[in-house]
Amino acid sequence: MQAVIQVSPTQLKAIQAQYPTNRQLPPGAVFAHKAGSLSVTGYRSGKVLFQGTGAQQAAQQWGSVAPAKSGTTTPKTKKAKGDQLPPDFASWAVLGSDEVGNGSYFGPLTIAAVYVSQANLDFVRGLGVADSKTLTDQQIDRMAIQMIDRLPHHIVNIMPAKYNEVHEKMNIEKMKAISHNFALLKVLKQIQPDKPAGILIDQFEPRDIYYRYLQKEPLVVRENVYFSTKAEQFHLAVAAASIIARHRANVAMQELSQLAGRTIPVGSHKVVDQIAADLLAKGGLDYLGQFAKLHFSNTQKAQGLLK
Repeated sequence: MQAVIQVSPTQLKAIQAQYPTNRQLPPGAVFAHKAGSLSVTGYRSGKVLFQGTGAQQAAQQWGSVAPAKSGTTTPKTKKAKGDQLPPDFASWAVLGSDEVGNGSYFGPLTIAAVYVSQANLDFVRGLGVADSKTLTDQQIDRMAIQMIDRLPHHIVNIMPAKYNEVHEKMNIEKMKAISHNFALLKVLKQIQPDKPAGILIDQFEPRDIYYRYLQKEPLVVRENVYFSTKAEQFHLAVAAASIIARHRANVAMQELSQLAGRTIPVGSHKVVDQIAADLLAKGGLDYLGQFAKLHFSNTQKAQGLLK
């Protein structure tokens, strides 16, 4: 999905401040930003192109979206995979979990579990909660702070140094499974004696593989557990978990940027390779490992840039 708006020079600067460059600039562009599945590119002409999930909503915050050219077709949306959810699931009291950061070279892997009771559904809905990939950092921070203050939740934030240590013993999918299970257990303990009507995990592995990763865990959440990709579309609890996880990851990225003395971006693009090479040159692989997930191919690319 994509959306295009035409803005004034002043508006262009404001959008650029909201979406700072973190990837290679295409010809004629003054900024190019990518966060998750949303890409925003601003051009000297005043045209701003939004592409990916949530493009229409993001563009409408800044101006009127130009109508699609005749003859264009709307891309098909991929169907969610996983369990068939009950028809009224969105109105249930649900404990949801989601993670962010597994596709980004720099920064932590962050998992959050959040319980949204039926009494809190209107509160979360009123905040404008949606998939964190469609929201700006400012929106995420505003919503997350309010939800953290009100909703039972738990965050597992695995910073790069710890991530690299654990990754030597297990793959990232097992790391995520253990972290989801741990966060869910923590929230279930918080809300006792209440129990959620359902638990929804944003699916990253099929049910059988997820539980295979947890075979050696002393306690495993199994009762009323559902799995679905695109789970944030089916209950606000998962969307809330996504936002709270993203907020914590954003804070971690700020901390890493302060430590490095420069902005550390998200993603795994070419700009990231050069920054990784700079960090590698400054302090070696152990130093880079304080900021980055070293098993990504970006590490080899950074080493190549130093040869």
